[in-house]
Amino acid sequence: MPSLRVLLVADSHIGLDLPRRPRIARRRRGHDFLASFTRALAPARRGEVDLVVHGGDLLYRSRVPAELVQTAMAPLLDVAERGVPVFLVPGNHERSAIPYPLLVRHPGVHVFDRPRCYDLPHHGASLLGWPFHRRAGHNFDALMKQTGWVRGSSPLNLLCLHQAVEGARVGTQDFEFRYGHEVIRRRDLARQGLTAVLSGHIHRGQVLRAGETPVLYPGSVERTSLAERLEPKGYLRLRITPERVTWRFVELPARPMVCLEAHQLDRLATLDPNAVVRVRPGDRPLTAAGLRARVPGTMNIDLVRPVR
Repeated sequence: MPSLRVLLVADSHIGLDLPRRPRIARRRRGHDFLASFTRALAPARRGEVDLVVHGGDLLYRSRVPAELVQTAMAPLLDVAERGVPVFLVPGNHERSAIPYPLLVRHPGVHVFDRPRCYDLPHHGASLLGWPFHRRAGHNFDALMKQTGWVRGSSPLNLLCLHQAVEGARVGTQDFEFRYGHEVIRRRDLARQGLTAVLSGHIHRGQVLRAGETPVLYPGSVERTSLAERLEPKGYLRLRITPERVTWRFVELPARPMVCLEAHQLDRLATLDPNAVVRVRPGDRPLTAAGLRARVPGTMNIDLVRPVR
């Protein structure tokens, strides 16, 4: 009976808050994202998994310098060099394509640059998928057909995506995605006979059910906004057989994120010195520079609009 060990990671957003020529000398969060992403791949470097799936948004945007692509790809190329194949789904932040594609070329790196299917006969597995598609909900059947996948062609059939699936939840208000042009219906997934769906795009780690098929989101490797301040961050380790899919969420260290009102600034002295703090200014005359002068250099603090 085939058994497949998979490391699923997504939404690493490499390059966020990592300017090439910073105008202000302060701690940058970009190093946190790269460190968490590298830490997430440790089991693959140790040879404890059979393959790695990155569920998209490797980068924080599509127009980036070539050296940032090299920086983001270095941990994945290291894994591939160790003989562990990597499957990469371009996300919406990359506008559905990895920039400088020559920099990701490696016999062990497989990019879903279009709807396609990769077969792994040694593991009895087929991995199919496509890059982020803004109308995947309305074009789901056509996209499945374009992959060239034949249902039942392998004992294990994994759909790799960077999409929202109906029922996924995000944010402090627990917003739930409903079917729409970008959002895939669970019933459409359920009728495919897939072993599992592995996806990025939703930053909160969670597992949905599409009939008997689990839809697995590892979430992002770090907190990207105040809406994620209550969420743990990490990646998933999966063991997959035709009869059963099991998973374990592995939490990564993430810096605490705190939102304060202007009248709560006396709390600054009580916060973790590594906290990421966002302050709603209200009617008080505050500046970001003035706030930074009041806290340790290890803390990130900025003025923002309110987030509830």
